[in-house]
Amino acid sequence: MRTLLFTGKGGVGKTTVAAATASRLARWGRKTLVVSTDPAHSLADTLATPLDGEPREVAADLYAVQVDARALTDGAWRTLRDAMRSVLTGLGVDALDAEELTVLPGVDELLALTEVRALADAGPWDTVVVDCGPTAETSRLLALPEAVAGYLSRTAGRGPAGMLDRLAAHVDDLRRWLTDTEATAVRLVLTPERVVLAETRRLLTSLTLRGIAVDGLVVNRMMPTGGLSWGPAASWLRARRRAQDRVLAELRADGLAEVGIRTVEHRPDEPIGPAALDGIGDELSAPDGPTAGGGRSPSLPLLRAEETDDGFLLRIEMPLAGDSTVDLARVDDDLAVTVDGFRRLLALPDALRPCRVTEAESDARGLVVHLERSP
Repeated sequence: MRTLLFTGKGGVGKTTVAAATASRLARWGRKTLVVSTDPAHSLADTLATPLDGEPREVAADLYAVQVDARALTDGAWRTLRDAMRSVLTGLGVDALDAEELTVLPGVDELLALTEVRALADAGPWDTVVVDCGPTAETSRLLALPEAVAGYLSRTAGRGPAGMLDRLAAHVDDLRRWLTDTEATAVRLVLTPERVVLAETRRLLTSLTLRGIAVDGLVVNRMMPTGGLSWGPAASWLRARRRAQDRVLAELRADGLAEVGIRTVEHRPDEPIGPAALDGIGDELSAPDGPTAGGGRSPSLPLLRAEETDDGFLLRIEMPLAGDSTVDLARVDDDLAVTVDGFRRLLALPDALRPCRVTEAESDARGLVVHLERSP
């Protein structure tokens, strides 16, 4: 089974693209579940079918469900919260403070991700397509297992009956599922606009730092090249398409084309219902099948070291925008790489551990770090 997660800046059409991909997979005879975790659900409107928290068949081999994270929080989280309160008070934390500490930020996202995993495992699906929330929400969603796992690793073993140990194991399972490049991939949806492209670059970098593979970019709402040949409307269409082509060329010049790019033409009418989504699904389908994204970002930053007279050059290959803010620091035997606020520890090869970082530079392929041998 394969899981494809779709996200992008709000308003770029990610729900339509996710639903069209799912519909195309179903037409290929693959039993497909499309899941919405977006707090502002629009999947039911796109499929023209009422949806709730249980999978519903909307076409042959196509099922859909909307995950209500708030309902999950009000239900399943209550039991876990009560258990955590007991743990905290047992460790000497005041009862009032324990109550505040158990209202954890991000619990909605954690439970939504848990529900997606449960739905994926419970059904006879060949593919699960996830319509995630906008970029910021998805970034938090996909970062949460790693962040929570780090916290729980410091507290595991302290609670009665190992409750925190079990939670840590569960969160670690979610993290491994997200970083399993054979089972899970993200596809980023964008419109050909510079502001949207900048946000897409940042998300691609943060996902790479977290070890989550991106196997495709979908550029939505490209203006058609045919049609009117004269008049103000034709002039506007041509000018708009030229501007979009410049953004597309910039996208390819950044080296992001290696991830794989699909384009979808702007429709005059809203594509609503499986039949209307079929045309978009055909545009998105790669020659080797609808699950193929056309490329793959590095699932982890790739480290390549080259020896110099006084030390080493270490290249960290990952998608990186020219205006990214980068910070490097040594943490014991690791190199802490922070890009636009996203941080990851990278284990240095043995030969580089005695060295100190002297300078670094960046390009579209990533970072080049200069390390000098210690005297």
